[in-house]
Amino acid sequence: MFDHTWGVKVGQVWQDVDDRMNGRRIKVVRLEGRYAICDVVGAGRQTKIRLDRFKPTSTGYRLVEGE
Repeated sequence: MFDHTWGVKVGQVWQDVDDRMNGRRIKVVRLEGRYAICDVVGAGRQTKIRLDRFKPTSTGYRLVEGE
């Protein structure tokens, strides 16, 4: 079993830090191994993101809602 060491939890809302994504927000709906399955807020679709991207770097995400 993979250890979710990045602190990503179901229900959290994260914002894409990449300027090209225009502040896209995602809500974590479930964790699968090294990935988070997320709803793209306001877009009506889901996306799969590697857990190691949940950090506030130029290609990462920053936490905006949740603990």
